[in-house]
Amino acid sequence: METVHVAVGVILDAAGNVLITRRAVDSHQGGLWEFPGGKVEEGESLQVALSRELREELGIEIGPSSPLLAVQHDYGDKAVLLDVHVIRAFTGEAIGLEGQPLAWVPARELGGYAFPAANAPIVEAVTALLM
Repeated sequence: METVHVAVGVILDAAGNVLITRRAVDSHQGGLWEFPGGKVEEGESLQVALSRELREELGIEIGPSSPLLAVQHDYGDKAVLLDVHVIRAFTGEAIGLEGQPLAWVPARELGGYAFPAANAPIVEAVTALLM
């Protein structure tokens, strides 16, 4: 099974809240919350993919990012490599351009949201980073 490489952004606002979005019900792991991002296309750098995905999904332009962690996970029907970066600066107002709900959540409350299994290490790392 081929692994899907995904660029993931942990986007923080000035108050230290984290942006999460809800996956479309008809998508893989549909209805669960996630950290925004998307597939890295062939020949695309991680930073370019992250910038493109967040512009397309949320309408924001990101500043520099810093690596947080990489997560490999096999769902059985799909394998993913989540390349996770923290974004502390962006321009624009994040909105769900694909109709997806979004929420700005304090790190201590992330555990109250249902995430795909691959996101569990991200929730743990973000909580540790911001608490």
